[in-house]
Amino acid sequence: MPQRGDGYSAEKGGLCLDHRIEKTEHTDVGTIRIADEVVGIIAGLAAMEVPGVAGMSGGLVGGIAEMLGKKNLSKGVKVEVGEREAAADLFVIVEYGVRIPDVALRVQENVKRAVESMTGLEVVEVNVHVQGVGFVQEGRDEEGRVR
Repeated sequence: MPQRGDGYSAEKGGLCLDHRIEKTEHTDVGTIRIADEVVGIIAGLAAMEVPGVAGMSGGLVGGIAEMLGKKNLSKGVKVEVGEREAAADLFVIVEYGVRIPDVALRVQENVKRAVESMTGLEVVEVNVHVQGVGFVQEGRDEEGRVR
């Protein structure tokens, strides 16, 4: 990730934004502004679309990666947005049994494509940090253990 400068403040384990609007475009009709948080949400949604991604991680809290649902899409995403460029760090949990380098590459490609096509920003960097492995628990019936 490029050296963090103005407009970047870190929040422990979450989306790193200072909520300033960075991407501004002037047109003949007026001004278009894209908030940093919008770029983070786009990146989070694009990452979750990739097969093999079990969820996003809010960071290491107490040494354990927390799995976050789709309701909080900005968790596990850190973005830095300039006037023409963006960079992102994504903290993901992958499904057990997948080839991690392949999934991470697909995440990078999907995030880059989504952010660039939706915002017009050039994505200069997408860093994928695999924080854990999710296990699918099919067929486990907890109520069936004791009657």
